[in-house]
Parts: sequence; C-alpha cells; structure tokens
Amino acid sequence: MDEELDKLRKKKLQELQQQLTTQDVLEEQEQQRQEFEEQKKQILRMLLTAPARERLGRIKIARPEIAEAIENQIIMLAQSGKLKNKINDEQLRMLLSKALPKKRDIKIRRR
Repeated sequence: MDEELDKLRKKKLQELQQQLTTQDVLEEQEQQRQEFEEQKKQILRMLLTAPARERLGRIKIARPEIAEAIENQIIMLAQSGKLKNKINDEQLRMLLSKALPKKRDIKIRRR
C-alpha cells in the first residue's frame, strides 16, 4: 500500500513539474511575442505619419490579417532601402488598394 502511494505521489509530482515547465515555456513565448510587437510599433512610428498610423490602426481593428500584411510590407520596404520619407496617408491607401482583394459584382437575375 505504501509503495502504491509513493508511486502515485511520484507520478503526480512529475505531472506538476511538467505543467510548470510547459507554463514557463508558454510565458516566455508570450513575452517574446510582446517584445516583437513593441519593436514593430516603434519601427512603424518612425516610418508612418500620424494620419497613416491612425488609418492603419483602424484597419487593424477591422481586418487584422490585412493590417499585418501591410505592416510587414512597409518594414520590408524600409529594410531594403526603398523608403526615403515617411509614408503618408495617401501612400498607405495605395498600398491598401493593392493588398485588398478585388470586390466581385454580384448580380441577381429574377426570372
């Protein structure tokens, strides 16, 4: 009986240790993700004018996947040296028009 109890305790202890290590890894990944996002925000602050940042923020709320693609595109342009000045609202709209999928016209015919 004591042996079974010891086995159960050891098994429970191993499970708890495994959960703690998993939680530590998840917390570390979350912290790295937050640091990455903060760095990205700082870079975009340097590359975008205030109205362009506001527009991108609104787009991020409505369509996060499109905003993410635009942010990555802007950062890549800056890294490649193709950006000379800050991106203004008009230039951001041009980037958005290229990134957004084309709308289809749906026509309903009644017979």
